[in-house]
Amino acid sequence: MASLKTVAEKANVSVYTAYQALNNSAEIDATVRSAVSKAADTLNYNFNITLRDVAAYAGVSTTTVSYVLNNNPLVKPATRELVLRAIKDLNYHPNTNARNLKSNEARMIGYPWHVMEDPIRRNAILDRFLYDMAQAAESYGYHVLTFTQPAQLGVKPYDELISTNRVDGFILTDTTFNDRRIKHLMDKKVPFAAWGHSNPDWNYPYVDVDGRRGMELAVEHLVLRGHKRIAFLGWPDGTVVGDARKNGYYSAMRAAGIEPPPDWIGYTPNIVEYAYRAAQQVLSANPRPTAVVCVNDVMALGVRSYLESVNLQIGEDVAVIGYDDTPIADLLGLTSIRQPVNEVAARVIDLLMAEIQGGTITKRQIVLEPSLIVRMSSRGRRSA
Repeated sequence: MASLKTVAEKANVSVYTAYQALNNSAEIDATVRSAVSKAADTLNYNFNITLRDVAAYAGVSTTTVSYVLNNNPLVKPATRELVLRAIKDLNYHPNTNARNLKSNEARMIGYPWHVMEDPIRRNAILDRFLYDMAQAAESYGYHVLTFTQPAQLGVKPYDELISTNRVDGFILTDTTFNDRRIKHLMDKKVPFAAWGHSNPDWNYPYVDVDGRRGMELAVEHLVLRGHKRIAFLGWPDGTVVGDARKNGYYSAMRAAGIEPPPDWIGYTPNIVEYAYRAAQQVLSANPRPTAVVCVNDVMALGVRSYLESVNLQIGEDVAVIGYDDTPIADLLGLTSIRQPVNEVAARVIDLLMAEIQGGTITKRQIVLEPSLIVRMSSRGRRSA
């Protein structure tokens, strides 16, 4: 995730100069201000001084800054002075209540685990998100408490954790349209942030990755390689993520002058065996599609399995692109769309900390860009 330090490095100025430029100090030359502003825009940086910025400026760890803020006697006087100078220079104002271990403060973040459609294959993206999120939370002195999310997105476990003061806020994932959890937490004024949007009329803090653009990247790549008969495997209609990726497929196909017929489209639960059957369906179209784009890598595994069963070779007879760039994609040479999971995790924690600590942040709804990772599976040389 972009920080004040990375903005300064990109603009080739000091951290303090970058701070002054973004803080509209009259002392900063207009050329320097423009360079810093451009660097911040390029890095999608939101001007919000955090404990990590203080640590980077002072050249110490975030733990050391926390020690100074809590008057830990183990900090050497010279180090303490260095940190205090950084706090003053950057005008950092920590929330005193958030720093102190009060009787009603848990310094824990609640994170719900969801029931998986395929119990054998865990969600590699959310596993990685949890790890990165836990690291980001620890930089603020918080830890993550996981709990089981009811299949119907019920709110009972949230109320139990709130009423017993076991958590100070929540991170939500797998958001749905008009998500009941989000509305409930908004109504109760409980701090939370989410990976994913829900209702466009709701003003709540979230980070998202542009799924529509990700699928457009996949289709555009195949079109450039000469493919015109491009099939799509997705989840049943009605999911925030699935619908965005499906819309990206249609958008890119129509931009290329291609109107995909219904028999090129397959819908399936997120299970490899079901994806196998959906691949059999779409690849039975006449003429057969020369490429398949999938809503995630699990679907692509089902396509690969079907192709092998009928003696067709992925990347030669049929090009295949997955989504999420999970470790299995790299292992199997699968072209896939990569989400910046570590940046999502860091930013969503920043948003939650601003909610918990009562801080200000310039942008509460952040959308990041995915990227295309090209491997052998999207060649499709025999058919394109």
